[in-house]
Amino acid sequence: MALLTVDRVSKRFGGVFALQDVSFEVREGEIAGLIGPNGAGKTTMFNIVSGVFDPDDGTVRYGDHDLHGMRPHRRARMGIARTFQNLQLFGRMTVLENLMVPVDAASQRGMLADALRLPVARFEEHRAEERARAMLHFLGLSDVADSVAGALSVGIQRRVELARALCLRPRLLLLDEPAAGLDVRETADLAATLVRVRDRFDLTMLLVDHDMALVMRTCEHIYVLDFGRVIAEGPPEQIRQDPSVIAAYLGEAAA
Repeated sequence: MALLTVDRVSKRFGGVFALQDVSFEVREGEIAGLIGPNGAGKTTMFNIVSGVFDPDDGTVRYGDHDLHGMRPHRRARMGIARTFQNLQLFGRMTVLENLMVPVDAASQRGMLADALRLPVARFEEHRAEERARAMLHFLGLSDVADSVAGALSVGIQRRVELARALCLRPRLLLLDEPAAGLDVRETADLAATLVRVRDRFDLTMLLVDHDMALVMRTCEHIYVLDFGRVIAEGPPEQIRQDPSVIAAYLGEAAA
């Protein structure tokens, strides 16, 4: 069963097509990949799925829900979470505080309850901290819980951003270049972590990354974009040998 369905989506900026009649689906419980050279339209597609943009044509469905016109915070509450290519952590806050932010945002307490320190406010704060600490433990980050996030290495910050997204308890996780800035060992660790996270939390993932080692290790089905169109799709072994994919990444041979 498809959890995410993109049907004939197009997006223009001025007179330039960033996406043209793009269709694909991500099945529930799957780790799918969306790859392509720079400028292929991957980030535009992520922005449409997460609610930053609406498509000019076509539809995006999350389960039975048409997402058109739905803002990012509503999509997040429905179970769509996202990480970013450029790290979006609160650099001056601790790792624990970074993870508590999304849990607090989804809580039912209001500003008055916080100001008066009502029992509901204390309960929700305690719940947020418990969930954050549990997630840090699962991802092996407990030892940096009280560290300032901005002072950590890029590899650790990437894991913190993943942990923060998971604190929203998503059903669909959009991963935008999670291996950016990581070395070979860190990328291998990330690949194993993503599979473990998927299995532990019964997640569905859509992964965008230029690191083919990560994509081939983790993704069960891959879609390839080039100049805003899907030019190939299939399992990793098929994509690795597809002539149109090789041409898109390496260029056509001169006549």
